[in-house]
Amino acid sequence: MSDRGYRRPRPLSPLREHLRDTFWFAPTMGFVCVFALWLAASTVDEEIVAVLQREEAYDELGSLISFVQDAKTIVTTISSAMMTFIGVVFSISLVAVQMASGQLTPRVVRIFVRSRISKITLTVFLATFLFSLLVLTSYESEADPRLVVSVPLLQSMLTLVLVGLSLLLFVVYVSATLRLMQVGPVVDKIARDSFRVLGRMPRGPGGPEGLGPETGRVVHEGRAGVLRDVHTARLVRAARRQDVVLRLIPRIGDFVVPGTPVLAVHGGAAAVPPRRLLRYTVSVGVERTLHQDLAFGLRQLVDIALRALSTSVNDPTTAVQCLDRIVQFLAAVVRLPLGTVHHRDRSGRVRLVQEGPEWEDLVDLGFEEIRWCVAGSPQVSRRLLAGLDDLLLLAPEERKPPLVRHRALLVQAVERAVPVAADREFALMPDRQGIG
Repeated sequence: MSDRGYRRPRPLSPLREHLRDTFWFAPTMGFVCVFALWLAASTVDEEIVAVLQREEAYDELGSLISFVQDAKTIVTTISSAMMTFIGVVFSISLVAVQMASGQLTPRVVRIFVRSRISKITLTVFLATFLFSLLVLTSYESEADPRLVVSVPLLQSMLTLVLVGLSLLLFVVYVSATLRLMQVGPVVDKIARDSFRVLGRMPRGPGGPEGLGPETGRVVHEGRAGVLRDVHTARLVRAARRQDVVLRLIPRIGDFVVPGTPVLAVHGGAAAVPPRRLLRYTVSVGVERTLHQDLAFGLRQLVDIALRALSTSVNDPTTAVQCLDRIVQFLAAVVRLPLGTVHHRDRSGRVRLVQEGPEWEDLVDLGFEEIRWCVAGSPQVSRRLLAGLDDLLLLAPEERKPPLVRHRALLVQAVERAVPVAADREFALMPDRQGIG
């Protein structure tokens, strides 16, 4: 198998992912858009009044004033009730998220935080409230068509449109929040996110050999935290300018502290690239994300399965659902090149070497901890055996040993924990449904 070439990431992809992990950016942009919309609508309303006054169509203008005064009552009601509505909706939603995190894993909160429908709903709700307040400032006490300056006709109609959009989004948002409390949609969302990460990550075998001697190291100078992602395009450009090869020492998902090396420099007399070239190339946060972390999806699925198998929860069916997705993910990567990734510049020269999880690492992550907990649950042991057998059929010869090892250890664990021969035979019968 040959190295995969360097693929330039989409512009601002790290920034885009970081903004998706926040809950303030979408409402802030919504406020800016609402203010611009109000300015445009108020300008149009003033122009309508000016045109009617120039044409001396005072009867038509008087009718508009009467209509707008009637609409003012509705706009006032909307502005006074919208914040209360927002508070009730999102307080209920936070309770639902708390229940989901307690039942499944705290890591599912990120699904709510990154949910587009949650951010769009909050943005539209707040935008409706702000727009209604701005519209109220456009109403005039003057009722004479000859003296009035602005009649907020378009603004009032836009307020009603925003209210209708808010009601529609409320229904969609409640439906999405209820799905977050169900195991199936949550594990399906985690699996789909993992496959998106897999689809956009370059993969390729190879090790550090041939990189030349190590001539320097770059230490981490920021805050301590989890290495969430690296800006590969910037690192490749920095290495090309210095005519060196950079090697990322920690893996994505590792915890790094200030003073520890994050980059090794190979070859070249200039050694370490200037600090300005490496600015904003490594992102550290408080928790892992799925932006570039191939193993984080498996970590979440395993966490949910372990909580389901705990004595306090005792929900083996949830563990079986997680195993379904774990097997699905491993089946997708069973023939793909994993491990070290070589990022190349435009001329095809390797400029950045990045360590990734090997096949054995992913298999251990997916099965090791669950295997320790399944001795007393025949439903899970049967599903785990069926999953291992399916992967053994798909895996090439060089990737079968980890699967064979886990299968043998599972059989041994069940044989030690279940004294009755008939029960052992039942628990060691592969079944894709657990107990179908």
